[in-house]
Amino acid sequence: MSSILPRSVTSPKKFFIGGQLLSSVGKYVKDFGDNAFIISDEFFLEKVTKEAVPSLKENGIVSLVEKFNYECTEAEVNRLGKIAVENKANVIIGIGGGKTLDVSKAVAYYQHIPVILFPTIASTDAPCTALSVLYKENGEFDKYLFLPQNPDVVIADTAIIASAPQRFFSAGVGDALATYFEARACYQADGLNLVNQRPSRTGLGLAQLCFEMLSENIDKAMDAIRHKITTPALEQTIEATIYLSGVGAEAGGLAAAHAVNNGMSAVESLHRVQHGEKVVFGLLTQLVLENAPQEEIDEVIRIIKAAELPLTLEDMGMKEFIESEWRTVAKIACAEGDTMGNMPMRVTEEDVYNAMIAANALAHRYK
Repeated sequence: MSSILPRSVTSPKKFFIGGQLLSSVGKYVKDFGDNAFIISDEFFLEKVTKEAVPSLKENGIVSLVEKFNYECTEAEVNRLGKIAVENKANVIIGIGGGKTLDVSKAVAYYQHIPVILFPTIASTDAPCTALSVLYKENGEFDKYLFLPQNPDVVIADTAIIASAPQRFFSAGVGDALATYFEARACYQADGLNLVNQRPSRTGLGLAQLCFEMLSENIDKAMDAIRHKITTPALEQTIEATIYLSGVGAEAGGLAAAHAVNNGMSAVESLHRVQHGEKVVFGLLTQLVLENAPQEEIDEVIRIIKAAELPLTLEDMGMKEFIESEWRTVAKIACAEGDTMGNMPMRVTEEDVYNAMIAANALAHRYK
């Protein structure tokens, strides 16, 4: 089937990165609308009122600010959509973490208006993708909302991201670190990317640049994050984790690393582990499955350690290795329709189970 599908590259219309961008947000919004509905994380409400609202007003944009109620549910999307309609908003601005941005994308989609996203953490590449993850009222996963287009504008303020807790930044590095290796596997397999088209050479190229920028900048970027300052190395790393990882994954595709991450949801002791932290272990598992060159593994481990990411399952909080639990992980990872199918070789549940044990043993050797 995939042989008749086109190759694709999908991306936000505009991406901006730099310092102190919240106080000048109006100039990035004015081309898309003059009546803005701002959906903000609770922690940023005061900053939004003091910095973003005056900038919008200076650019002839009226605005209304509403607090996001913590969970991206269908009910919350409907609640916010109703407010947007009542106030005749013609542009949505989402300011906050991943769930705030996802709910903003969903509201804009249902109201058929542009959306501008302002991530306040760099824990994943979600801001650039044409996807919202919806949850049930109890916090369990509900469904994916696949969107017909990517956000209109993504604005990454390095000063705000640098002030967030370090763990979020490190998790974003972990998520981005897998981008090239998954896109490479998907391209070799001629699999399906995140918009269910064939992976493009451009997507693979962006994914490779993502890895190169992480490799070049991670040590200096971590120096900046630890001291909550901005530097050119930090800016390039954020560009890699938010933009290159998002566009590279969407156009290049995912493979074993994210499939294993999905399977790890079955391990109760790892429920509090960040997405990017689990993806790192998925990447080590993928490299074992590929029997990757030693120098490649060495560089991946160097970046993981520099970013202060958990290396072994024990580092993530696993108290005991329970065989039945990890065989369930392998089963979920190999489920039909998951991204394990984008590996260039046939991979069985037994292969994945064995590779996960080997990946953890490999990680212990680098401790």
